[in-house]
Amino acid sequence: MRSSLATAALVAAPVAALFAACVAGPPAVVPGPELEPGSSRSPRPAARADSCRELRGVWVATVGNLDWPSAPGLSATRQQEELVTLLDTLAALNANAVIFQVRAAADALYPSALEPWSEVLSGTQGVPPEPLWDPLAFAIESAHARGLELHAWFNPYRARPATSISPAAADHISRRRPDLVKAYGKQLWMDPGEEDVAAHSLAVILDVVKRYDVDGIHLDDYFYPYPEKDATGNVVEFPDEPSFATYVASGGALGREDWRRWNVNKFVKRLHDEVKAVKKDVRVGISPFGIWRPGRPAQVKGFDAYEEISADARTWLQRGWVDYLAPQLYWPIDQREQSFPALLAWWAGQNTVGSFLWPGLAAFHVGEDGRGWPAGEIAEQIRRTRAQPGVTGHILFSARALLENRGGIATELRKDVWAEPAELPER
Repeated sequence: MRSSLATAALVAAPVAALFAACVAGPPAVVPGPELEPGSSRSPRPAARADSCRELRGVWVATVGNLDWPSAPGLSATRQQEELVTLLDTLAALNANAVIFQVRAAADALYPSALEPWSEVLSGTQGVPPEPLWDPLAFAIESAHARGLELHAWFNPYRARPATSISPAAADHISRRRPDLVKAYGKQLWMDPGEEDVAAHSLAVILDVVKRYDVDGIHLDDYFYPYPEKDATGNVVEFPDEPSFATYVASGGALGREDWRRWNVNKFVKRLHDEVKAVKKDVRVGISPFGIWRPGRPAQVKGFDAYEEISADARTWLQRGWVDYLAPQLYWPIDQREQSFPALLAWWAGQNTVGSFLWPGLAAFHVGEDGRGWPAGEIAEQIRRTRAQPGVTGHILFSARALLENRGGIATELRKDVWAEPAELPER
């Protein structure tokens, strides 16, 4: 059954007619600064968004059947119906982009010669849906028919999450190349220090770019894994001693932490360059943890992504290695030590080459048992993005909150900040 929010008339209306309701003037333009030395990108102005031209994205997570499909083992028909309902709902809410997770754990939500089918479809990794269909191709066609961009979302290094419900398939990387995979906590993780890992993940992503009409390629915040602790509460070191020793033996002079960041930086730059070489109009984006380092800005405290997961997101932004950055700003406006507006302004200030900046907003916090945010918090954060020079949109995590209208979040968006359709920011 389709959501009551998704009316057939709205979905069927021509995209141009939808935009006719948007009557505000063009966005003001804030001139971008000069190009940073060493950057490969040409500077472009960072547009100040209004409600008529902004990215309104929604993450659709498939890992653990979080957003879609609702359970493993559903029939192909039911999976398709659920996906249509999801996209109908987002179109009716006036979203204009979907970030669709297609590779959560060295697996695939599409036919692939490189990796096994994801278990979220059949319930068993490596077993295709029955009857056979291509969820990614279906999602792209269905999204485009509703005026939605579709960005294919990949995790480059995670091999097996703790939520896995079936054995690894025979052609999974943990079985084909166990030398590249490390056990860490309750997960399996590909070692970013191994060149064959980077080559394999890039091959997987480029395969999708070549074969599918995606609008973007998206990576989330999982690079090196978030730290695990032992029974005594001490942090367990990620077991990459062999690959680091190989680097040192080859003459490498970086310390281990700098070497890890170098591994990630190399991957990010290669990803951007190689995607553009195949299809220059495909956007490349990353959604890092929302705090680059504590103390940036001064009042901010919390997790140090630069040190703990080797994610130097500021460098990716300032070197032009991403077309857009979506820092996950999953804190409320009034939480001083992780202040949403303070972090938003800080990230905008780092955007020295005028890439798109589309912060991630925590729609999943709305309606949570015991400590849920009011829906108005997300609406106000969207207003803050529109008031911040250099920010031209936002992405909500995740679709399930909107599908279920938790805490009235879908109703709040549709009556207020998403009341009218919006065109995408100009490329």
